[in-house]
Order: sequence, then structure tokens, then C-alpha cells
Amino acid sequence: MILGFGFLAAVMAFSLFLAAGTVRYWQGWAYLAVFFGCSFAITLDLFRHDRTLLERRLRGGPFAETRVAQRIIMLFTSLGFVALLVVPALDYRLGWSRVPAQVEVCGLVLIAASFYAISLVYRENTFTAATIQVEPGQTVVSTGPYAVVRHPMYAGSVPMFLGTPLALGSYWGLLVFVVITPFLIWRLLDEERFLARNLPGYADYQRRVRWRLIPGVF
Repeated sequence: MILGFGFLAAVMAFSLFLAAGTVRYWQGWAYLAVFFGCSFAITLDLFRHDRTLLERRLRGGPFAETRVAQRIIMLFTSLGFVALLVVPALDYRLGWSRVPAQVEVCGLVLIAASFYAISLVYRENTFTAATIQVEPGQTVVSTGPYAVVRHPMYAGSVPMFLGTPLALGSYWGLLVFVVITPFLIWRLLDEERFLARNLPGYADYQRRVRWRLIPGVF
């Protein structure tokens, strides 16, 4: 866990400040503070109350997936996340767009809200793995956020994808979110097909809860 945090922090900081061309990029420091502050709080809570789930969450990334389609999806999603950092930092360096401080603060709020939504998913579903799989003894969860949408983890991540470029002071970074979105939807649909085949009761759950990601929309 500690090594994972350290590696992720190093990669994110390197990507941000190298692309920005300076460490005097206060938006980058504010973003890292909120991101890792929230990440650490959630991780500490899982360490205390659900270490099995924490272990599942630590086994993620393109190489952790067992199916080719998911490896491709996670590879491009991971590259997209790096681009969410690099493009805004380049924007800051080259002055492509000007974002008011109030909007940057709203971006930070969206990121914190996203982490809070994800924490609610963790509390409701101990089988929330970082890879698409079915664990022994796993059952369908249909309470809490799962009673509203079938994929609350993805729904909770959307504000983070939107908030990241705004918090980093970039409108152009929002284009990266547009590029990432098809891969997010691809992963979501592929996961549904997998769960319908391999998790008893999931097909009935699909019929009960209509919306996948956004109530009334999709």
C-alpha cells in the first residue's frame, strides 16, 4: 500500500510539473493535496474495516485484467488519466486558456465529492474489485447507491474526470474527458455482460434497476 502510494504520487507529480515546466504551479500542488488527502483517508478506513477489499483494490491496472478486451480498455484509460494531468499542465505552461480561481476551486470540490461517492460504494459492496471478476461467495448488491444506478463506482468517478482539468486551471483538458468516455462506457458494458453470465441474480438486478450510470439519461 505504501509503495503504491509513493509510486503513484511520484508519477503524478512528475507528469504535472514536468509538463508545466515549473514547480511554481499552485494548482498542481492543490490538486495533489486534495487527491492524496482523500485517497489516504479512504485507504486508512479500508485498512481498519475491510482489508480484503483494500487488497482487491490494490490489484488493479492493465496487467491485472485477465481478458484482452479489459487490458486494452484499462491501458487506454490509464493513458487517459495521465493525459488529464499533462494537458492541463501544458495549458498552464503555454497559456492556452484562462480559468477563474472560483472554477478551479469548484474542480477541487468535484474531486473531493467524487472520492466521497466512491467511499459510499466501498461501504455498500465489499466485492468492489479493481478488476472485473466474480469472487467466491459474491452476491448481487442492490442497496444504497446500487439501488439508483447499476454502476455507482463509475458514476462516482465522473466528477473526478471533470474536476481534474478544472482544478488544474484548464478548459482544454476537458477534451481528454471526452476521449476517455467511450472507454469508460466500453468497460461498463463489457462488465455487465460478464456479470450477467457469471454472477447469479445479476440479470434480474439489471431488470430491476434500469439506469447504468446517470438516472434518466443512461
